[in-house]
Amino acid sequence: MVLPKHRPRIFWLLHAFNAITCGILAEGTNVIWVIQDTYEGQTFFDTFNFYTGADPTNRVNFQRMSRFVDQQTAFNSGLAYVTSQNKVIMQGDNTTWLSSGTNRKSVRISSQAMYNTGLFILDLDMAPWGCGVWPAFWTLGSGTWPANGEIDIIEGVHDNEHNQVTWHTEPGIQGCNLTATTNFTGTIVQTNGVDNLQCNALINNNAGCGITEWSRASYGPYFDSQGGGVFAMKWDDNGIAVWSFYRAAIPEDIAQGLPDPTIWGEPDAALAPTSCNISQYFANHSIIFDITFCGDWAGNSYATSGCPGTCQERLMDPANFVNASWIINSLKVYKSATLSTSSSNSVSACYVPLPTWIAVFSIFIFAFGFLSFP
Repeated sequence: MVLPKHRPRIFWLLHAFNAITCGILAEGTNVIWVIQDTYEGQTFFDTFNFYTGADPTNRVNFQRMSRFVDQQTAFNSGLAYVTSQNKVIMQGDNTTWLSSGTNRKSVRISSQAMYNTGLFILDLDMAPWGCGVWPAFWTLGSGTWPANGEIDIIEGVHDNEHNQVTWHTEPGIQGCNLTATTNFTGTIVQTNGVDNLQCNALINNNAGCGITEWSRASYGPYFDSQGGGVFAMKWDDNGIAVWSFYRAAIPEDIAQGLPDPTIWGEPDAALAPTSCNISQYFANHSIIFDITFCGDWAGNSYATSGCPGTCQERLMDPANFVNASWIINSLKVYKSATLSTSSSNSVSACYVPLPTWIAVFSIFIFAFGFLSFP
């Protein structure tokens, strides 16, 4: 073949490479994720509501110790704000000494938008931790809990180092259950040495079905010392899966705003549709951030946590809560879109991961080593 002289050979090489590579990818996938909602910067709080009801985490037998404040109180007392660098801050009160038995002020917010499936990607520099602290980034279905389900994406207590992903559902004839043989890298949470495979929220003291991440950089002081990172939750007909990446390991496709979960490897936690009808048990979810003090989990586990004194005693000194803060860069929600190549008028775009680009391009260079540039 004779190449037109007005085009350098490298142009035709790259053109052919791009067409072939995109064709290969199109054969392997027909779904892309496109941005639906972005929560970041100075407008972050505009589409969230501040919860001011009683702490709902005391569902078993432990005293509630959090007082969730309204938006104006949170703004006026520095419990919620956005910095000039567009960092979103939410934190518990870390300046006020309390008398014994007094609840500490904190923040809980819920998105005004509700979602049915999606890819949720949170980029944060810090998640709350510390003795007596119980933070969560989660989604919650509409109606009376546990109707329409709950997905806990980030959750932990005290100075733990491993994030726990948990699903809570209402009871059902067949129920929603974890499939132990699903591919994920975490460890199934147990009760008395037995895997909690039933996601039914009304048994096992509301434990649900959970998976603990393997990485000690997924929660607590070590996660924060690494500069935070990214958590991603994919919810679709193939199930619900969660990945976490500390700052230095964030995939390039996420950084570029072109997320492709198919190249992230096995998730840290996954709920497969094999033993759970996803659309039946999870619907109409709002996004929630909160910081709880004591409560069922942090309160009941306090005595065995290695933390000093009691949870109520710990709550009195504000210096104990200097690390009870969210520092968020962005939260992006993507929706799936099916690629179609059937129309001759359609316009397609192709994102090629860097390792794939290098590998295929190297083959081209080897095959067409005669190239002299231009």
